[in-house]
Amino acid sequence: MPGAELREASAQLVLLQGVSLLHPEDAVFEAMLEGWGRQQRGGRRLQPDTISDRQSAVRRFAEYTNAYPWQWSASDLDEWMTYLIAELKRAESTIRGYQGAIRMFCDYVTSPHYQWPSECETRFGVHPVQICHEWNTVAHLADYEGGPQRRPMTREEIQIFLDHADAQVDRAIRLGRKGALAAYRDATVFKLMYGWGTRCTETSRLDVTDFYRNSKAPELGNFGSLHVRYGKRTKGSPPRRRTTLSVMPWAVEAVEDYVINARPRYATAPEQSALWLTERGGRLQAREIEDRFAAYRDALGLDKSLVPHCLRHSHVTHQIEDGADPVFVQRQVGHRYASTTALYTGVSGDFMNTMMRKILDRALQGGQ
Repeated sequence: MPGAELREASAQLVLLQGVSLLHPEDAVFEAMLEGWGRQQRGGRRLQPDTISDRQSAVRRFAEYTNAYPWQWSASDLDEWMTYLIAELKRAESTIRGYQGAIRMFCDYVTSPHYQWPSECETRFGVHPVQICHEWNTVAHLADYEGGPQRRPMTREEIQIFLDHADAQVDRAIRLGRKGALAAYRDATVFKLMYGWGTRCTETSRLDVTDFYRNSKAPELGNFGSLHVRYGKRTKGSPPRRRTTLSVMPWAVEAVEDYVINARPRYATAPEQSALWLTERGGRLQAREIEDRFAAYRDALGLDKSLVPHCLRHSHVTHQIEDGADPVFVQRQVGHRYASTTALYTGVSGDFMNTMMRKILDRALQGGQ
């Protein structure tokens, strides 16, 4: 880190040397958090939301221990983790996030470069120490840590779900009710999520101009590839972009029909770039997609654990079952690690038996 950034986050600068502190313990703790925020902004260029979340985790830990950072010990962390797991039932990924924040904060306040150890020794006669170690923190072993109940939808469930979504359009038209246009939009939203393996937020943020021609698939017209601009981001980084090639022609037909025949019916369509519009002229939000999915799922009596993200799981699983190269699928859906794609994949028993038969037949023929 450059010298200027070190000085900006140092204890003496944050505390404004020479100013008398009415409540020194509270003032020093707040100054530590402020200096840590400066360090993350200046040296690491992290997003404000990321910094705020980490500072909040440190504050929660301080409130639980009723102690200041220079008084913390590893046993304090152990007790907090027990409370979070046993009483609050926090997920493992949440636990690791809290531990990561505490570890990084301790790295900052124990570093001699920022002068907090000497500042605490002078004021309180004790200095902060690192309380997060390999033996009392959770290791990050997998990129995806969704609940074990999260699974792909079967092909039958996909068909039933999409048929039900289409039926809502016919029903609204037949009964002469408002909402036929929204129902048509929502049915197309779900087809896109399954057809291209997109997440809710990615889908919500799509614009009409995010579709492109693919010279290798001219039969798909202007919908040969999809540019996803708001992919899932890692902590402190901007959204990851990717281009997903269109591989389900029926889904292309559905989206093309929506863009040509349904979307222009929205009054604000000429002024809006959003692919999915609302009757009030805004952009369809991820929460609205989740709510409509839940309504259709419950109406059909499907598994309550199914959520819109399961459409993405289904895309990955069914592509691999249909013979797509796993590396191709990994790049299509924007997974950084092959292990994540593997965790998304829940191939059916029929597929496994087919693969087993092929392997056995090849082995038997080779032995003849």
